[in-house]
Amino acid sequence: MCQSCASSVSVSVSGGDSGAQGGVPEFVGRLVGVINSAGLALMISVGHRTGLFDAMSEGGARAWSSEELARSAGLSERYVREWLGAMATGRIVTLGADGRYTLPSEHAAWLTRRAEPNNIAVSMQWIGVLGAVESEVVWAFGHGRGVPYSAYGRRFHDVMADESRQTTVLALDSAIVPLVDGLHGRLERGARVLDIACGKGLAMLHLARRYPRSRFVGVDLSEEAIEMGRREAAGVDNLELVTGDVTTFGGKDEFDVVTAFDAIHDQAAPDRVLANIRRVLKPGGVLLMQDIKARTAHAENLDHPMGPFLYTISTMHCMSVSLANGGPGLGSAWGREKAEEMLHAAGFDGVSVHELAHDMINFYYVCRAG
Repeated sequence: MCQSCASSVSVSVSGGDSGAQGGVPEFVGRLVGVINSAGLALMISVGHRTGLFDAMSEGGARAWSSEELARSAGLSERYVREWLGAMATGRIVTLGADGRYTLPSEHAAWLTRRAEPNNIAVSMQWIGVLGAVESEVVWAFGHGRGVPYSAYGRRFHDVMADESRQTTVLALDSAIVPLVDGLHGRLERGARVLDIACGKGLAMLHLARRYPRSRFVGVDLSEEAIEMGRREAAGVDNLELVTGDVTTFGGKDEFDVVTAFDAIHDQAAPDRVLANIRRVLKPGGVLLMQDIKARTAHAENLDHPMGPFLYTISTMHCMSVSLANGGPGLGSAWGREKAEEMLHAAGFDGVSVHELAHDMINFYYVCRAG
């Protein structure tokens, strides 16, 4: 840290005259907190990916030496020891007087795979994924054309699938399908379902296994994501995953249900995608759309608990991939007002908006095709 920053923080912490400093110490202290939190986010991501949090939670809140934890997780002790330093100084784990480390059970409840769908460590992975394209985004600030989807690589698909498993797949049966009156019975009897921008298709794979009488199609622009999904769905004969253009895919009145999970705001032509969804839905069909819980105006998001993150992920990905394909760049925080406006313009009536207890970041739109 620069000496002037350290001095300012010292003044702030020791109760010095912040007024004499023009209010700088308090703000610098906040910035120091930001950089510490950014470092912790990366280390929490590492803890998730390496399985260290899962290993630490084995057998309850037991105390570990770095050697014991490294052996349990099958990892290098030197790396584990340094990671534990970040976790202890960040108050994620506790360090006892005996030099042993413990992951408190109240922390494990939000950081392990057993905690799903409440594992916040999953979302920490975005920091590394988005940081990898920082230079491309910086250049895009100058030329304005955005960063193409292809720049984000396989790792993006893996993290997106991790997020989808938590916010979508694990909640399909208990919370998401019940949003639409009669949908469970409709799927049991046999329906045709299309998932727009399906990624690896995990949501459709889950539903296909649960409802064998229904037919499911997932379509995505990314051939890499579709191929990954096909490998996971091998042997499931009522699911088809295809690459395609979601502005034109499907025949008129072909599907009973269309789903779009955290997808519409990324599109190069979101208005055409919504119009096409309306076209392919049968009369009385339904669009079930999950999208970011935000308002359209910045001023309405000032108190959003995840506002800075939403605009960050939008700048670094959502807005940018749309612009890269000549789109409007709606961004992740396009907001409820804009979403409802576009849904009505596409021909949907009876649009209802829901919030679900398990998902702090999304709205769920149920849209009827009259």
